[in-house]
Amino acid sequence: MRRYEVGPAEAGQRLDRFVQQLLAPLSRAAVQRLIEEGAVLVNGEREKAGYALRAGDVVEVLWQLPQRVTEVAPRALPLEIVYEDDDLLVVNKAAGMVVHPAPGHEEDTLVNALLAYRPQLREVGSGERPGLVHRLDKDTSGLLLVAKHQQALTALADMMQRRQIHKRYLALVVGQVPLDQGTIEAPIGRDPRNRQLMTVTAHHSREARTHFRVVRRFARHTLLSVEPETGRTHQIRVHLKAIGYPVAGDPVYGPSNHRLPGLTRQFLHAAQLVLPHPVTGTTLKLEAPLPADLQAVLEREELL
Repeated sequence: MRRYEVGPAEAGQRLDRFVQQLLAPLSRAAVQRLIEEGAVLVNGEREKAGYALRAGDVVEVLWQLPQRVTEVAPRALPLEIVYEDDDLLVVNKAAGMVVHPAPGHEEDTLVNALLAYRPQLREVGSGERPGLVHRLDKDTSGLLLVAKHQQALTALADMMQRRQIHKRYLALVVGQVPLDQGTIEAPIGRDPRNRQLMTVTAHHSREARTHFRVVRRFARHTLLSVEPETGRTHQIRVHLKAIGYPVAGDPVYGPSNHRLPGLTRQFLHAAQLVLPHPVTGTTLKLEAPLPADLQAVLEREELL
């Protein structure tokens, strides 16, 4: 946590502008999300992004700013390109690969690999997240969308906001889900007991909606096809935990006493992307099969 006392020179500034200056190079939109999620407090209370600061106010930022990297170094790491044209590319990210630089991962991320593969991406978007339209957790594998120029990035970000980009995941959950399909509608916000985690809560939260369909039932687990309609942090993992069927292998939101032999990470894979092309408008439908480690888990049906 960081604490800042507002001086006379900063009085009258909007809260989001003040915090953006403190957390550069974070964008103003990113700062506004932090404020909405309760990661920024004024005098111990939540305030809106447009709150006018007063001299003597104490601003607390309950969020760890990643170590600033002035220039991300390109590094030739293995990349599986599923699709590429002049405007965008889609990567099948391996589990265990961090998407963008962070403390402890300055040179072994997807961004390092992308800059080695396509150096011109450095000019697209922010310096530490060039071309990235969305993210995947470190231990989630699957499809990730990357814009190759600023016009494409702007268009894809707008499509994401308008929910025109459809993402489908495969998730193995603990327990037998009785419904063949369903929708989880539950707001997500930061867990007041641990601000690093997310939880279903009506307190200082944002709407979240996740659709699911049963692909296959096992004796003690269920394989689901999951489509998040909104894009909240850890949304799928939090929503599935909330209905009593957490993702198998999830070290954060899953049951601590659950173990599956051979499963060394959360069983969550971004299997499909469907979107209109940002330039031509043609519908793109891209798929990535289950990686070998997750497929091997399913093949040991006697353990499921």
